[in-house]
Amino acid sequence: MTAASTDATGAPGRSSAELPCVPESVGRARAFVTGVLTGWGMEGDLSDCGEAIVSELLTNVVDHTGTDLTEVAVERRGDGSVRIEVTDRSQSAPRLGKAADDAECGRGLSLVDALSACWGYDAHPDGKVTWAEIKIPTGGAR
Repeated sequence: MTAASTDATGAPGRSSAELPCVPESVGRARAFVTGVLTGWGMEGDLSDCGEAIVSELLTNVVDHTGTDLTEVAVERRGDGSVRIEVTDRSQSAPRLGKAADDAECGRGLSLVDALSACWGYDAHPDGKVTWAEIKIPTGGAR
């Protein structure tokens, strides 16, 4: 995993990591997001939320896109939000579905939708970036 340096001073900043698209990378992505958010003084609920979001976004990439290598990024934005992004090589749009009550999967984007202020994707010629934004509570970070 490679990561850019983080900015813990409260200013906007970005940190990213490249990970292979294998199930074992989901735990590494959670640890990466937690480390970045903790470095920015965003422990607790915000960090837990970021972990859950990156877990669901990366699991979708691993399970549905055929991507070999992904980039996970965490961006502290000037508008009081944190954006979590996961890249893939697929042109297929992520879709918020409704899982059956007894289904073992299919709730990931519903969880992302519930935990984030907003989410979506940006299409690119070589794939897409799926992202979710969480709001930083007032006084909730350095």
